[in-house]
Amino acid sequence: MKQLYIPPFLVLMLLSSSSLAQVVDDSSYLLANERNTIDIFEKTSARVVNVSNLRYARVGFFSFDVTEVPAGTGSGFVWDGDGYIVTNYHVIQDADRLTVSFKNGKTMAARVVGVEQRKDIAVLRVKGDATKGFAKMGIADSSKIMVGQKAIAIGSPFGLDQTLTEGVVSALGRAIPGVVGVTIKDMIQTDASINPGNSGGPLIDSRGYLLGMNTSIISESGSSAGIGFAVPATTINRIVTQIIKTGRVIQPGLGIEPFDSSITRQLNVDGVIIRTVNEGGGAARAGLRGTHRTRNGDIVLGDIIIAIDEKRVRTYDDMYNLLEAYQVSDTVKVTYLREGKKKTTPIQLTDISAR
Repeated sequence: MKQLYIPPFLVLMLLSSSSLAQVVDDSSYLLANERNTIDIFEKTSARVVNVSNLRYARVGFFSFDVTEVPAGTGSGFVWDGDGYIVTNYHVIQDADRLTVSFKNGKTMAARVVGVEQRKDIAVLRVKGDATKGFAKMGIADSSKIMVGQKAIAIGSPFGLDQTLTEGVVSALGRAIPGVVGVTIKDMIQTDASINPGNSGGPLIDSRGYLLGMNTSIISESGSSAGIGFAVPATTINRIVTQIIKTGRVIQPGLGIEPFDSSITRQLNVDGVIIRTVNEGGGAARAGLRGTHRTRNGDIVLGDIIIAIDEKRVRTYDDMYNLLEAYQVSDTVKVTYLREGKKKTTPIQLTDISAR
């Protein structure tokens, strides 16, 4: 008897739909790492938002009409169920109006609650029930992060929202120039692709906890080169908690106004030159002097701070990052130069954030 030949494509057509469904739905072929990545995305992606920076522009040279123009977009993430959104300061910088778009398609106006420019952190808030049901973001302990552990970035690179990239923590303790000229220290380096638009989005570990906030990249082209940086979660938690509570960040300081670093360099001075001493501050009570003009018109430079608790201070950047480790009312030993002579005095730190 002659055998009947059935082409392979017809064999597939003859399979039952239920059998096909079993093949399609079977996810057992996924590796454990793949399943973890999928779970993390499903668990956290609804938190990740698109932040739009809108500015007003005049229509026509002689017109009094104004219109809104997009000045840029970035990412952000839901902090808790009370409407708070965290993003980078540089994402919302100079905005006339801000909107936040969620994964479900809803777009809402947002207001700025507070910022910490030196750490490139901003806290926004939306009205209504947009974040109702969200628990507070889980925070990874920055002191326990290890090089080589998994890192997932979710954001809106080039405006393409809900984009996931995966990599590892490739280095710790990086010091990167911030948006206002102060170095942001202890940054997390990752090789997870970060591109324009990812700024403000979360960097997440394999538990779905926040490792940090994607902030900057090193790239000649402006696109990902495998070297991205995130502000660590512990820093974010400290600053965001203060902003939500008080609308500002409590910043311990000496109570001085320094000269800009460019002037210090021009004068070839290795230290922080005091321009003015704030009345009522710790430096004023300790007798430090600011720059002043004599009766005959000569300018006398103020005291030059060169060390705090015996740690060398060469720039305002050094001083800011050293004082960050202290609390308001702590007393530090300040070493300074006055007319070429080295002096040391204790100064009690005060809250200078309102200035």
